[in-house]
Amino acid sequence: MSTKVSATEAARKLSDLLSRVRYRGETFTIVRAGEEVCQMVPTTPRGMTLRGLRETLASIPEPDDEFPDDLVRIRSEQPPAEPSWPS
Repeated sequence: MSTKVSATEAARKLSDLLSRVRYRGETFTIVRAGEEVCQMVPTTPRGMTLRGLRETLASIPEPDDEFPDDLVRIRSEQPPAEPSWPS
């Protein structure tokens, strides 16, 4: 969920907003003249909060009954893995 902030307020509180994005994982939508202009979002997962993780996991749909069979099929279609380390 993103908090809406006016462009004027964002300019006045930029340092605080950046800290909240970085350390709390919050997101902000910047609004100018009533129009949404941009969003401030964390760039790395390091800023994810437990609440954010819970919301993300809750948004992922449950796998259907064919999911295990799909995994077996996908694995059988993959070529053998090449070692990635030097010999």
